[in-house]
Amino acid sequence: MKNHLAFLPIATALLCFSCAEKRYAEPLSPEKALESFHLREGFSIETFATEPHLFDPVEMVFDEQGNAYVVEMPDYPFKPEPGKEAGRIRLLVDSDGDGNIDKSVIFADKLSEATSILPWKGGLLVAAAPHILLLKDTNNDFRADVKEELFTGFFKDNSEAQITNLRFGVDNWIYASNFGMAGTVNFTRNPDAPPLDMMGADFRFRLDRGEFALASGAAQFGQTRDDWGHRFITQNTLHIRHVVIPWYYLHRHPYLPSTNAVLNISDHDLVTYQLTDPPYWRAERTRRRQKEFDEKKLDRTEYAEDHFSGSSGGTIYAGDAFPKEFYGSVFTGEVMGNLVHRDVLTPLDNSPTFVASRDEAEKDLEFLASTDPWFRPVNFTVGPDGNLYVVDMYRQHIETPLSIPEDLKADMDFLNGSKLGRIYRIRPENSTAQQGDYPNLRHMETQEYVNLLAHPNQWWRLQAQRLLLERQDVSVIPALKELFANHEDPRTRLHAFYALEGLNALDSKLVTQAMMDPHPGVREHGVILSEHYPECLPQLLRMTEDSSVQVAFQACLSLGEFSGKQVMESFARTIAQYGQDPWFQTAVLSSETGSSLDFLKLLLTKGLLHQGAKPEKVSLPDQFFYVLGARNKEGEVIQLLNLLSNPEIKENSWKVAALTGLANGLKNSKTTPPSDVHLQPAFQKLRENGTPEIEAAVEALTDVLKLKK
Repeated sequence: MKNHLAFLPIATALLCFSCAEKRYAEPLSPEKALESFHLREGFSIETFATEPHLFDPVEMVFDEQGNAYVVEMPDYPFKPEPGKEAGRIRLLVDSDGDGNIDKSVIFADKLSEATSILPWKGGLLVAAAPHILLLKDTNNDFRADVKEELFTGFFKDNSEAQITNLRFGVDNWIYASNFGMAGTVNFTRNPDAPPLDMMGADFRFRLDRGEFALASGAAQFGQTRDDWGHRFITQNTLHIRHVVIPWYYLHRHPYLPSTNAVLNISDHDLVTYQLTDPPYWRAERTRRRQKEFDEKKLDRTEYAEDHFSGSSGGTIYAGDAFPKEFYGSVFTGEVMGNLVHRDVLTPLDNSPTFVASRDEAEKDLEFLASTDPWFRPVNFTVGPDGNLYVVDMYRQHIETPLSIPEDLKADMDFLNGSKLGRIYRIRPENSTAQQGDYPNLRHMETQEYVNLLAHPNQWWRLQAQRLLLERQDVSVIPALKELFANHEDPRTRLHAFYALEGLNALDSKLVTQAMMDPHPGVREHGVILSEHYPECLPQLLRMTEDSSVQVAFQACLSLGEFSGKQVMESFARTIAQYGQDPWFQTAVLSSETGSSLDFLKLLLTKGLLHQGAKPEKVSLPDQFFYVLGARNKEGEVIQLLNLLSNPEIKENSWKVAALTGLANGLKNSKTTPPSDVHLQPAFQKLRENGTPEIEAAVEALTDVLKLKK
């Protein structure tokens, strides 16, 4: 009996192993994996690095010397025990110069859930929750011997929702994805600085000035910025969203009804064109969930395939190797569907955002799709050679065990593949460009960095700008001013502008010059920095009527940093032109001046809120009165009701929206509202000239006032 019982676990294990063999495919060699790819016509794909030179890669970057560093995450999806962390950073080596990796060196190991790296001052910044670290090799043995915790306190309890995606922006800030997770973050170099509550936000910082702040988002795994600093983020089913409004504008006062800053800009919803079947666990989980939805008569559909569910690593292509029509495209991995999706970004002409669409040649297929279910394209980078590099974690399963029923996990090995990993290079067919054919930037003269700001590949421009920021060599200021004033490429002018900003060499004259630049992207950043120069206000007032909707929008945001009659008049012109757009509404209302009672009276005087009100414009009084109700300044509620009872305002739908907004604002106010007894005369006037809908809105407002007592 004893021997028989001892045999049972072995038999069970063998049975589960047999099930796994039937249910889940085995890995392919790198050579066979290449054969599984279906790639957009006109491109070729090749291996750049594979096991045994790297395992479980989640990000790769090239530093200013052309070195390729990779973050490995072999612990995924489990939380490593203290002292047993297996995370690594490898330096990949191409010893024979053929453009392919044939060696690797461990730069750092024993890291807990490191997910992202960024070159900085001869070392690497590392996102490894709960920290952002700085690692350096000071004795040239290719191994980090200095480790500094720069920031600490980030959320650390879920590897799929931690601080990651370190990205250096054209504005000299470094941005990181935080997925809005809770955390209290401190800057160790300045322990007296107030800590940041990270809930609901992403993160940004500047080490050159010791600044750190909250950023709008929140991104999960994937964030990227175009040439003009517009930020796009990735999150599972929502493969591409635009961050429309920066955090600091949305939190200038605490009374906005919503601080949503992002927009899903895809015009093709969740549909993908994958070539693999869904894994058994996913198909079975979907079947169970759908059965439950149907039994509960819920109008909901659960998809197991051909829909975004694990989008990751969205990256804008801004290199110089692909055909010009691919410049500015966003490449996003879909790890569940084993594919790479491409979006073409088009700015809207009536709103400060974009639409992301499929290319005509990719209407019913993906830029890259594999028949290998182990292909897990988690991230991308554009190299110094201008080619696109695909980071493939290459795992049998890539899903948190927490979301899979226990019985389905019985034959799943979540670490199967932890000794594998690939990075592929995608290049145009017949291209001869290879990684490695470029000089070492670290040892260049500073003037050479200035020259590189004109490079057609964004990688070179950003590296040069970062090195100018790090080196702080003021001798190149005249050359930068010349570049900013006269270079024909607006991207170069923008890099020169921010290189000057990083050297503390800007003044109101240069900022005004940027505001009058021929290109809207440069004008937009001139507007942003005009906030620091009150003498730029006259030009800023004119910028709200700029021919570019994005410049006009930024001018509206920036104008909120100022006050006065001229500002209100400019806001009124903005409402007249863009008042139907919710982003412009928020931009105006986010400021003290644009959400004041005086501004409301000005809009009413000009008939911009009520005359000929159309359904799409009703949202503005709702939002406006919400802010005024939530702020609840003494005596303002009575004034608002008296304004609404004015018989000249005849649009009842507008009045209902205003009353509803006021009630909701008062409901969320932190101060005691006036007694409804004192408001009865105004209520009576509204009832006399109103409709049943107005009567209902008045009653709802009355109920709120009583409730708040």
